Amino acid sequence: MKKVYLIPNAITAFGLTCGIFVIFKISIADPSRDLFSLLQASAILLVVAAVADLADGAVARLIKAQSEFGGLFDCLADSVTFGVAPPLLVLKSLTWGGEVPTRLATFFMILASIIYTLCGVLRLVRFRLHDSETKEGDKKNEKKHFTGLPIPAAASAVVSAALMLVSPLATEYLPIHTNGRAVIMTLVLMVIGYFMISRWKFPSVKALHFRVPSFSLAFATGIFAVMMLYGILDYFAEAFFAVSWLYLFIAWTLSLIRVIAGKRSQTLVDFEPEQED
Repeated sequence: MKKVYLIPNAITAFGLTCGIFVIFKISIADPSRDLFSLLQASAILLVVAAVADLADGAVARLIKAQSEFGGLFDCLADSVTFGVAPPLLVLKSLTWGGEVPTRLATFFMILASIIYTLCGVLRLVRFRLHDSETKEGDKKNEKKHFTGLPIPAAASAVVSAALMLVSPLATEYLPIHTNGRAVIMTLVLMVIGYFMISRWKFPSVKALHFRVPSFSLAFATGIFAVMMLYGILDYFAEAFFAVSWLYLFIAWTLSLIRVIAGKRSQTLVDFEPEQED
């Protein structure tokens, strides 16, 4: 009988619960409630789910509690939390308060939402198959990048864009009509969906190496933490959007530099887009 480890799977279940709660809550939320506060609360729960998604795998490796059940459970949890909840939040944000996009805009929004979710599930399946092919403890084959945009990062990009469009800052300085937001979010969902199933490389935490003195690194980390905490407390939408999309732009820039430099540059060889199978 195969072992089913408790702690990693409990963390996965907690993350899945956050995603399911967001789906159910947004489905029955009072339409008179402020849209921005509702989206912000949902975004915070998805951030918590993303942290849980990082923690379950780390804990499983730390206590050597990796299992086939845990891997499958994690993929299914991610498909719901990061594959279904984000487009649902986007669709709800465009039909809140009585304003409804045109029929054509609604059609493309639904199509883009389906494409995003489908691409997210395909991304998880490909990751799961690749993970199962890698032998346990084989550090030599361990890569410092992801092939295709990880689905938690994709969900962060989508939700942060939707939240930013309805934030007080956007409504005050750059108000956009419902149809305009529908067009923007349609493009965002399609672009993010493409990069999830693409062969573009995106860095993982393992790729971060700092060759600086420990004191300087600790000081810089403290300053960055203060700025992030201040942003989260007072400017959550802006900070969430900046961090989510900064990760994407860094990965895109590294890949483009590698493509432009070609074989002359070996520094960014890990970020050369792979050829299709």
